[in-house]
Amino acid sequence: MPAIVLQQVRLAEFELPDFHPEAPGVDTVYGFVIRERDACILVDTGVGTGSAVIDRFYKRQHIELETTLAEAGVSVREITAIVNTHLHFDHCGNNRLFPGIPIYVQAAELEAAQRPRYTIRDWVNFSGASYVAVQGAYSLSPNVELLATPGHTPGHQSILIRSQGRTDVIVGQAAYKASEFQLFCQRRDEEHDLAFQRCVKSNATWSAEAYVASLAALEQMLPDRAFFSHDQVVWTRAA
Repeated sequence: MPAIVLQQVRLAEFELPDFHPEAPGVDTVYGFVIRERDACILVDTGVGTGSAVIDRFYKRQHIELETTLAEAGVSVREITAIVNTHLHFDHCGNNRLFPGIPIYVQAAELEAAQRPRYTIRDWVNFSGASYVAVQGAYSLSPNVELLATPGHTPGHQSILIRSQGRTDVIVGQAAYKASEFQLFCQRRDEEHDLAFQRCVKSNATWSAEAYVASLAALEQMLPDRAFFSHDQVVWTRAA
């Protein structure tokens, strides 16, 4: 089985407005670069520019995608495909930098993104956009698979990577943080379950039932490591 290089990259940082369930505080968005043979896949693209609404409410710190990729040893020109875990503004804002490059997204998410106040529509619908709308599980290669994990949004997806006998999952925002995923995996008593339910209430913005089902599906994949869009911490399976 060929080796796959997986790198976490910092895409965005912004202040959480009062209406955000995790406020107050500063949030960071992480993306991922997956390199396999001649493929170089970027998972999520961060926050774009030019939105007065986002600048007003989120007071974002501008991070150049070209710069953060260069720090990982990758240029924008090397990217062969984009995967959006979902199309909220902080995950698709720089899709516009990739006209003609296939952007893989769940069909349900692409449909949701056309609704008012769902995202910044100009960051989704741009000249040269080349979306590949998938439904459910979809293989990008024999070792990289997209998994539908709705709950946070109707078309959220995660990415399963198998390389050198190890299974990695890019959870995205199917769980907000590694600690939440750990809570789900170790729910042995009422205290753990109550703590997990508080996480669900905060992050399952579309469907709590689907959110829990998606986490169960990810746990059943028996990942060795799990990565998250809003947490630098990497979850690892206990020995």
